[in-house]
Amino acid sequence: MTEQIRQIGARIRELRDISGITPGNLALKLGLPEELYVKYESGEADIPVGVLFEISEMFKVELSVLLGGEGPKLHVYGIVRNGKGLKLERRQQYKYESLASNFIHKKAEVFMVTIDPKPEDALLDFNSHPGQEFNYVIKGSMMTIIDGHEIILNEGDSIYFDSGYNHAMKALNNEQVKFLAMVL
Repeated sequence: MTEQIRQIGARIRELRDISGITPGNLALKLGLPEELYVKYESGEADIPVGVLFEISEMFKVELSVLLGGEGPKLHVYGIVRNGKGLKLERRQQYKYESLASNFIHKKAEVFMVTIDPKPEDALLDFNSHPGQEFNYVIKGSMMTIIDGHEIILNEGDSIYFDSGYNHAMKALNNEQVKFLAMVL
């Protein structure tokens, strides 16, 4: 895993330690096997954004604190210039750029997500988390799978869904896809 993933795991471990919660208890609250949770903390396994979102809500810290180590400070408005958002590369094909990391007490997490194409037979990484999600395709095409339903989205299309259901995204036509994602 990348150094960034290890640092995120260390920040989570620190929050958990300060709160006096055992790894087993936090894993139980997150609905995860303890062995997997321990791998998240140690940086041995990639942490899904949905799990990061849940952890940030449990510990009442901004997601940007987990991702970058610094808390947001702006409360009237926040500007993120093109390409300057807090970057998170979770998996080889997925790149996230936080577009609201500098605004405090936000009601949604907003990301620019880029997914590189993967082989047709590659397994998708499914994920679920509390809340809702909105995705708007800016460039390319993608398949979104929600609770077994396969939906094709092209440039200019959007989807709003209950993110508590298992979902995954995949770039189509052997081309990169770029979309705006809002997690509420």
